[in-house]
Amino acid sequence: MSSAAANTAAPDDGLNRTMITVSIMLATVIQALDGTIANVALPHMQGSLSASQDQITWVLTSFIVAAAIATPLTGWLCDRYGQKNIFLTSVAGFTIASVLCGLSGNLTEIVLARMLQGVFGAALVPLSQSTLLDINPREKHGSAMAVWGMGVMIGPILGPTLGGWLTDAYDWRWVFFINVPIGAVAFYGIWRYIRHSAAPRKMKFDAFGFATLSLAIGALQMVLDRGEQNDWFSSTETWVEVIILALSFAYFVAHTATRPAGQSFFDYRLLRNSNYVSGLLFIFIVGLVLYATRALTPSMLQSLMGYPAKIAGLVTAPSGIGTMIAMMFVGRLVGKVDLRLLLGTGFLITAFSLWQMTQYTLVLSQSDIVWPGVIQGLGLGLVFVPLSAATFATLTPELRADGTAIYSLIRNIGSSIGIALVQTLLARNTQTVHASLTEHITIANPALLNNLATPEAAATLNNEITRQAAMISYVDDFWMMMIATLCVIPLLLLIRPPAKSAPVAVDHAAME
Repeated sequence: MSSAAANTAAPDDGLNRTMITVSIMLATVIQALDGTIANVALPHMQGSLSASQDQITWVLTSFIVAAAIATPLTGWLCDRYGQKNIFLTSVAGFTIASVLCGLSGNLTEIVLARMLQGVFGAALVPLSQSTLLDINPREKHGSAMAVWGMGVMIGPILGPTLGGWLTDAYDWRWVFFINVPIGAVAFYGIWRYIRHSAAPRKMKFDAFGFATLSLAIGALQMVLDRGEQNDWFSSTETWVEVIILALSFAYFVAHTATRPAGQSFFDYRLLRNSNYVSGLLFIFIVGLVLYATRALTPSMLQSLMGYPAKIAGLVTAPSGIGTMIAMMFVGRLVGKVDLRLLLGTGFLITAFSLWQMTQYTLVLSQSDIVWPGVIQGLGLGLVFVPLSAATFATLTPELRADGTAIYSLIRNIGSSIGIALVQTLLARNTQTVHASLTEHITIANPALLNNLATPEAAATLNNEITRQAAMISYVDDFWMMMIATLCVIPLLLLIRPPAKSAPVAVDHAAME
């Protein structure tokens, strides 16, 4: 985007800025929703598409892997073809791919359609962030990032609830058809209110850099998504994926380091900005620690406490209320309060909510689930907005498209690693605790032996031991994440608050 813009807004800039914000956030929400909305519909898809449980997980994996590989392309595509063109293509392609998902008649068709969704949707989140930064002056970047954060965070939170309702009330295909009207409105708004950016530079495409980075990202996502299912390094598939990951990433680093500036796929000028590098570290940790909780709670409620998918979604969704409340207020504090203080407060609130979750037992009321979630949402909102503002505060406009793409990629990788880690520890700790609990069942207890006179009684006892072992393992995961959250706080010293300066110009060339 051009940085040579007027210092004052045209008379209609306020309205146009609002319409641009609404349009791009609609696009962001449908992309963020589709990362989780299909989860609760998987059992229905499995029966409809005649797929096994192992096969149906490719509906999720294909989307995640395709999006991860395509995300780093965002900066180069915008440089080559212009930001508005890529935005429109992404929204249109994502919407059409959603229709194809809903019309799929077999597993192959829906996996291919989900891959298309991932490819076209990859640019939506980084482009929305970059555009909001471009059309707002620096003193409003906190508020802009609050709006962007709501779209990014509310999507995954509401996904399971909306997906469960659509599946139960209509059909699993409506999980994808719901994107069509939203995508159409977003497409019109982007086409109507965003102007074409300045003439693109048409940077030469670094095919080898893209290929090696894509292989590395794809292999990493495959390891994380299928590792637990394949028993990790007991599987040949996991070893092959790890070898591909290591070799391709090593080639990418060596290739990038030896290319002249501006000719490599990854613009390493980004790494010279200390605030940006610190922001990448923290958003990775946010994904690693905080997003994993979102994966644990619904599975705990459904597997141990018998909650239907719809009810599990409803009691976890209020955490989004906490996030929205925090984001509405914190956007106004950015630039007035030390960012490190806001981030530290957010992490402390998050740690407190995780401590509350360590008190969980097999007997819980719905309020016991709702309130820790709301509190965690408050903490997450306090972290997400100032972190985004600090990360991009000193980044030049021409690096924003690349910067936001890598930022989104690192956040997604962190969340994938975090989810894989807690799920692995959950499975292994459940086995360990189960073995420990069964050691206390001995023939020295006559009352117990009398109750195990039939196979049915023995099976009932084993099921209860498994439930208790799983509950202890869930609590252990919450303890681990709470400790990790507290350990992150001293690292806030790595962030340097951006110097207060005169408001920067807004790129009015982007608005009509």
